[in-house]
Amino acid sequence: MKWPTLSMKSNKNDFSYGIDSTIAQILALTTTYLFSMKIGIDMMTPTIIIGAITDKDNNTSYHPLSHISEEQTSWIGSLIYLFPPFGSVVVSFVQDRFGHRVCMMMANVTQLLSVATLMLSYDPSGLYVSSALMGFNVGFVTSFSLSYCGEVCEPKLRGILTAVINLFYFAGYLCVTILYSVTADWRLSVLFTAMLSIVNAAILFKTPDSPMWLMSRGRTDEAKTTFIKLRGGVSEDKCAVEYEDMVHYTSEINLATAGEKREMSPIKDLLYRFIEPEMLKPLQLLMIMIFFTNLLSGIPYTPYLISVFDKFQGSFHPAWATTVYMAFGVAGNVLTIFSINKLGKRFLALCTMATCSVCYLSIGIIGNVLPSSPITSWIKMMLFFMSTFFSSMGIMPIVWILMCEIFPIKSKNVGAGVSSATYFILSFLMTKFYLDLETFTGFYNTFVLFGFIGLIGLVYLHFQLPETENKTLNEISEHFKCKNMKADVQASPA
Repeated sequence: MKWPTLSMKSNKNDFSYGIDSTIAQILALTTTYLFSMKIGIDMMTPTIIIGAITDKDNNTSYHPLSHISEEQTSWIGSLIYLFPPFGSVVVSFVQDRFGHRVCMMMANVTQLLSVATLMLSYDPSGLYVSSALMGFNVGFVTSFSLSYCGEVCEPKLRGILTAVINLFYFAGYLCVTILYSVTADWRLSVLFTAMLSIVNAAILFKTPDSPMWLMSRGRTDEAKTTFIKLRGGVSEDKCAVEYEDMVHYTSEINLATAGEKREMSPIKDLLYRFIEPEMLKPLQLLMIMIFFTNLLSGIPYTPYLISVFDKFQGSFHPAWATTVYMAFGVAGNVLTIFSINKLGKRFLALCTMATCSVCYLSIGIIGNVLPSSPITSWIKMMLFFMSTFFSSMGIMPIVWILMCEIFPIKSKNVGAGVSSATYFILSFLMTKFYLDLETFTGFYNTFVLFGFIGLIGLVYLHFQLPETENKTLNEISEHFKCKNMKADVQASPA
């Protein structure tokens, strides 16, 4: 077979299959999107539980848990961030052997199990278990969703369609907060969300496996058929360049992996992959970027949002303020979908990180300097709303998009797993010890601290973050093999 070479610039980034291809890819990703919505619901569930427990004005709150300590509250809010790495580890083994569809079937079962566990929780220990199980599901789903989206989408649409994952994630946040604001009952709110898993079970029968995974397992005919379906059923000639690039990419990885396995043990093979430039450089970039992103996207505040809005002293109920906060996040994600292809990931990441840093610094300065009044309360709330809008528009979805783009296929599952584990471990530490930090520094000083750290992150990303929009996975991998990491950093999508 004659392989396409890296010099074929004119064809590689200009695939255009028409609306049928776009529809086919969206339909294939529908299950992934619904899974993302459910994990958004799971991530927000501790927030509404803690809000119900601590809300003294809500007479319908769940009173048997109203006397839990602040320490128990911090565990309920943070355990969901501790267990995703375990889900990521499990899915890395299942996904390589059995493919994405089997992972989706398993995720559906575990998500329904987490709802059942939550319904049967009547003391703090029960909530610990349900929070841990939801955390496991989050890690399990996140890992296969990102790799699946990265592998089935054409380069031109990969950034947009992957950004939709984050949109559904925030839609899950918004869904459960609206339900809680309306019903004032966290159990009933969570029970309603179980319908998503039932709908997903029906859609799953039409979801194909990734062509890249099928190719890696030697099922070439099935991989080719699936690939053509995902490109809207176009002729083989029209998608030949992209298909052969995928074959070439997968074959090179399989040959390299087979050679490494003959020469070294699995443990040595794994360690060797970590020191390869195309694995080590993107992993380092992502881990540092995740730290800054978590601080500026409101992760430390998320379990305690109702309390945060109570301290802002706004004029409407903190539960509804939390709903509005999530609505701003959804709006930001919608804008990402329409802007990422035109503006590029690098530009969006830098601009939104700068804006979020300014918002946080402004909240801290206003809260510390100006006396509390209805006007200053509204200003602080609007700045907080704008911070989630811009983080959801740029830095937050871009981190997750990069996870499915910048690792070579032979290390993609490991790289995405380690990166997502880093995200959740940092999130656990930030949420678990946030209350201690607030006690030590003061509420508004946390905003000043996070905003200042965000400016440091802005400088780092300016020099280290490359543009990956409208680039093939092969081209992105080649960039990180280069000794000069700054190559093509200023390139913008056409």
